[in-house]
Amino acid sequence: MIDRHISKIADELQLHTRQVRATAELLQDGATVPFIARYRKEATGSLDEVAIATIRDRLEKLAELDKRREAIIEFLTERNLLTDELHKQLLAAETMSELEDIYLPYRPKRRTRATIAREKGLEPLALAILEQKTNPAIDPYQEAASFVDEEKGVATPEDALAGARDIIAELVSEDQQARAEMRRLFANKGVISSTVIKGKEEEGAKFKDYFDWHEPVTSAPSHRILAMLRGEREGILRLHVTPLEFEAVSILQDAFVTANVPASKQVEIAVEDCYKRLLGPSMETEIRAELKRQADEEAIRIFAENLRELLLAPPLGRKNVMAIDPGFRTGCKVACLDRQGKLLHHETIYPHSGEGQALEAAKTVQKLCQQFGTEIIAIGNGTASRETESVVRSIRLEKDIPVVMVNESGASVYSASDVAREEFPEQDVTVRGSVSIGRRLMDPLAELVKIDPKSIGVGQYQHDVDQGSLKKSLDDVVISCVNQVGVDVNTASKQLLTYVSGLGPQLAQNIVRFRDENGPFRSRKQLMKVKGLGPKAFEQAAGFLRIRGGDNPLDASAVHPESYHIVEKMSADLGCKVADLISNEELHKQIKLDKYVSDKVGIPTLRDIMDELAKPGRDPREQFEAFQFAEGIEKIEDLKLGMKLPGIVTNVTAFGAFVDIGVHQDGLVHISELADKFVKDPNEVVKVHQRVTVTVVDVDIPRKRISLSMRATPTSRRQVRQ
Repeated sequence: MIDRHISKIADELQLHTRQVRATAELLQDGATVPFIARYRKEATGSLDEVAIATIRDRLEKLAELDKRREAIIEFLTERNLLTDELHKQLLAAETMSELEDIYLPYRPKRRTRATIAREKGLEPLALAILEQKTNPAIDPYQEAASFVDEEKGVATPEDALAGARDIIAELVSEDQQARAEMRRLFANKGVISSTVIKGKEEEGAKFKDYFDWHEPVTSAPSHRILAMLRGEREGILRLHVTPLEFEAVSILQDAFVTANVPASKQVEIAVEDCYKRLLGPSMETEIRAELKRQADEEAIRIFAENLRELLLAPPLGRKNVMAIDPGFRTGCKVACLDRQGKLLHHETIYPHSGEGQALEAAKTVQKLCQQFGTEIIAIGNGTASRETESVVRSIRLEKDIPVVMVNESGASVYSASDVAREEFPEQDVTVRGSVSIGRRLMDPLAELVKIDPKSIGVGQYQHDVDQGSLKKSLDDVVISCVNQVGVDVNTASKQLLTYVSGLGPQLAQNIVRFRDENGPFRSRKQLMKVKGLGPKAFEQAAGFLRIRGGDNPLDASAVHPESYHIVEKMSADLGCKVADLISNEELHKQIKLDKYVSDKVGIPTLRDIMDELAKPGRDPREQFEAFQFAEGIEKIEDLKLGMKLPGIVTNVTAFGAFVDIGVHQDGLVHISELADKFVKDPNEVVKVHQRVTVTVVDVDIPRKRISLSMRATPTSRRQVRQ
C-alpha cells in the first residue's frame, strides 16, 4: 500500500487518512463493499458504500498510473535514456496525461517530417533558429545555406528552412507546458461543432437538431454529446471540437516567439504549422476522449440510480398470482403461480378474438382464480395491456381480486435466456415471459437479477457508453441492493445468491445443490458444510443470508454471527433467552450499550444490533400499493390537451423523465416541466417507479410522441396533431 495514495485519496474525499487506510486494507484482504459498510464501521469511521466504492475505484486508477509509470521507466532505463531529472519528473506525475506528456519526446514513433529532417542533419539549424539570438542575430537564410546537401535531399536553403521548421513544430508539440496550456484552452474555450454530411439529411432525420449545431464544451450536457457522437459514428454528422484557432496560435507564439529578429518569423511559421498539423489535432483527440468519458460517467450514473430504484421497488410478497402476458392475435398467456413463485398451470386465452372467445376467456379466468386461490392478477404493460386489463376487470369473480399492471421490460430477454431455459426446460418463451411478469410483482429484485441490467429499459445511450465501466457500475448497484435487502438462503435462486457478498456463481450453485440434497438450512453454521465455502466467504456472506424458522432466531436477522456472543451476553444479563429479547421494546430499554463496548466492537455496531433486535430481518423496501391508470384512457388517441392523469415514472434521463400513463407509449416530462422551479438534475425531483400526476401538453400521433408536465401551470399548450 502506497502511503502517498492514501493521503491523496483522503485529501480528495476530505476524509481522515486512517479511514482510507483501513478501507484499503480491508479491500486488499478480500472484503466486499457491502460487508465493509455494514460490519466494519468502527474501522472505517462508518463510511457508506458510495465512499468505500470511490476509494476502491481511486486505488485502482492510481495502481494503473503506477503500472504505466513503471513500464515507462523500464523502457527508458533499457535504452539509457533515463536521467535523474527525468526520473524525478516521472515519479512526480499525478495524472496519466501529465505522465504521457513527459514521456512523449522519448516514445517510439513512426517516421515523421521532423524525423526525416533530423536524418538530413537539420536539427542544429532548427535549434539555432528556435534560440532567436539577438546579439548577434542570425540570418536564417544564410545559416540555412550551409546545410544544403543534395545527396541528403536538401537542394536549397528553402528546403533546409522547411526541414528546420518541421523539427521546431515537433519540439513545440511535445513541450509539456505547451500541451498543458492547450489542454486548458480546449477544456475551457473549446466549442463542439456539428454539421450534417451532404446528402445524409433524409437518412439522418433523427439527428436533425444537430445538422448545424455549435455549443461550448463547458455547457454541453452528456446526452447531447452522446447523441452527436452516435450521429458521427453512423456517418450522418461531422464533428469538431476546437477553440478559436487565432487564440490557440497566439498562446503558442507568446510562448515560443521570444524575440523580434529574422529567426522569429521562421518560429512563427513553425508554431502555426505545429498547431494546425500536430498539436491542434492531438488536443482535439484528447478533448473528445475526455468529453466522451465525462458523458459516459454521467449516463452511467443516471442508469445506476434508475436501476437502484427499480430493484428496490416495493414487493408484493408471497401471494398466489395469476400472471397474464397480453396479446391480440396470438392471445394472452396465463400463468398461475403459488406463493413461492412456482408455476402451477398455464394456458392461452383469446379475449380479443370475438365475443365468443371473450366469453370463453372470462370463464377460464374465473375457473383458474377459484382453482388456484388467486389473490392478485398481474398484467404485463406491453401490447394489448390496457385492453386486457379492461376485460379482466369486467369479469365477475367470487371475491374482489386486485388487478395490477406490471412493467414487463426485460421479460422477453429473460424468457429467451439460459437462466429461463434452466428454470423451465419444458416450457416455451411465452410461458416463461408470463411467469417472469408474475414473479416481478412478487419480488422485483429477485426476478430482475436474472436479467442483464442493460436490458431492463432504464437509462440513456447505454449501448454508446464504455461497456466495461457500465457493467462494473451496474454490478455494484445489484450487489448493493441484494445485500441491503438480504437473501433467504432457503428460497433464493442461484442468480440471486450469486450477488451476495463473498459468494459468486460457483458458491451460489454449491449452496443450491447442498439445499436440494440435504433439505433447507437450519442454521448459518451449516453453510460451512457447503463445498468451497470457507471461513472468508462465510465471514463476508453470513450476515446477508437469512434463515427463517431456523434453530437460532438471530439467523433470520442481519446480526452477524461474529456478534452473536454480544446478544447472548445481553440476554444473560437480563435473565432471558435470546428469543425473548427479539422485538421486546421493554427489555431493549434496559440495555446499556456502553457496557458492551470492546476493542473490536463500538457503538455503531451495537446500535445496528439493537435496530435488528427491534425489527429482525426487516425489508428496507417500501410497502406495496396497487396502482391503477385512468379509466377510459387506453391509447394515444384518447388523450386531450390539459388532461391530468396518474402515471408511473419508467425512466429518468439527463433531459427529463418518461412516464407511463397507460397508452402503450410513455410520455416525456422535459426537465423544464418537472417542477415550478429550476431543476438541474431530474433525479432530484423524480425517481423510477415513482407515482406522479401529469398534465398532457402536446400529442403528436403520427410520431407517437407525448409531452407531459408536472408544473402547476404547464408552459406549453398546443393542439393535438393528427
